[in-house]
Amino acid sequence: MKKIIQIILICLGVITCQAQPEPTQFSEEALSADFVNLEGGKKSLKSILEGYKGTTVLIDVWASWCRDCIVGLPDLKALQSQYTDVTYLFLSMDKTQKSWRNGIKKYDIAGDHYFMPSGWDGPFSDFVDLDWVPRYLVIDGESNIKLFRAITANDPKIKEHLK
Repeated sequence: MKKIIQIILICLGVITCQAQPEPTQFSEEALSADFVNLEGGKKSLKSILEGYKGTTVLIDVWASWCRDCIVGLPDLKALQSQYTDVTYLFLSMDKTQKSWRNGIKKYDIAGDHYFMPSGWDGPFSDFVDLDWVPRYLVIDGESNIKLFRAITANDPKIKEHLK
């Protein structure tokens, strides 16, 4: 029994030592990632975020095929009703632009929309260590990352950072 406890403590120590602090700034690679807007034009994440200087942004990384994303939409829409001064930026992981556009219309998702042509294997996804959708981030008016990881729209940390 004593041996098992020692092994557990060693494992916990290794895991704790490897924990990295969450980033507060996007990497240059992530900022240079290309996204496609609803009109078909390409924009880098940097230019997208520059358009929101001075405002808080809630980023929702989602896909129209994602059950958890769709189930969470009522909670997200409640946030939109409560925090009307926040910009809601949706970054789609859909496989095609057609399914992305259809999903926006089908689920009546209000906000600013971009499609990620690089999907799971791009510089943005790599930077945020994307392993699940939906994924929520909160960005302040100076493009600082205030909340790096939330996987449900009703996560209390989201409201904490939107206030």
